[in-house]
Amino acid sequence: MSAEGGTKAIVAALLANTGIAASKFVAFLFTGSSSMIAESVHSVADAGNQALLLVGGKRAKRGRTQQHQFGYGRERYFYAFVVAVVLFTIGAMFSLYEGYHKISHPEELKSPGWAFGVLGAAIIMEIFSFRTAIVESNKVRGDQSWWAFIRRAKAPELPVVLLEDLGALVGLLFALFGVTMAVVTGDGVWDGVGTIGIGVLLAVIAVILAFETKSLLIGEGADPEVERAIVEALESVEQVDRLVHIRTQYMGPEELLIAAKIAVSHDDTAVDVARGIDAAEAKIRSQFPEAKLIYLEPALWEPAAEGAETPVVPKPAEDSETPASS
Repeated sequence: MSAEGGTKAIVAALLANTGIAASKFVAFLFTGSSSMIAESVHSVADAGNQALLLVGGKRAKRGRTQQHQFGYGRERYFYAFVVAVVLFTIGAMFSLYEGYHKISHPEELKSPGWAFGVLGAAIIMEIFSFRTAIVESNKVRGDQSWWAFIRRAKAPELPVVLLEDLGALVGLLFALFGVTMAVVTGDGVWDGVGTIGIGVLLAVIAVILAFETKSLLIGEGADPEVERAIVEALESVEQVDRLVHIRTQYMGPEELLIAAKIAVSHDDTAVDVARGIDAAEAKIRSQFPEAKLIYLEPALWEPAAEGAETPVVPKPAEDSETPASS
């Protein structure tokens, strides 16, 4: 996918969270609500995370160097992983601590009207940000379910923004519930309960993001259907008798490495083999422009020879929503 859609969603979320964080902090000063200060820190963490994603996207565009000969594409995965760490350590841990403190030492809310006004405005801004992320994600999601899209997306920005915006909206509802119950019952403990809910929510989202970005950071191969299409493209070339084996790995969201051993006829000349390899590469790139690195090793196929390799062809996934690796 192009990074343009992800950048648009990130900028929309950054603008929304910056304004929301400031308004929530003002509401906290007037109300003393732990839910409001927890939501303030949550929005500050989200805004910082969006800034990290923008930094990662910019740094990933650097050219190859002698030390990093495959480029810096995975920096986008690294910064997405840092986002998960920040969300857990700052957002979740602070909210859990503040909620525990408020439950242990409940205080009556002051000027709750400020909290209701700010929460209402924040929900509207978050809906705008979430809608932008949904629209941009739908451009590349295809017929996948939302969960499958989050699990299988090779570009981390949209899944990260989607989960953050969803968490922000649900967190605002938790804060609204806590403040409302505290006002209705006159018991400040409810404010702490809402804050604890925010902390647990952020911890769950952070863990999901950490596991998914860790998989990308370690290195994920192409999805099974993509590998099957690559194999079909290879074996459709006249000079390729069959595929012996194939390995794929994303060096970045928009850079796929393909390494394969192909069997050729012993009657083919070196020129024939070279032309076949060029034709195979061109055919693959015509279908998958992200396949920027293709290494094809020709070999004579001797199925009767001892120790001959068995062709490895990707099998259909048992569950279309199960990622190739996680």
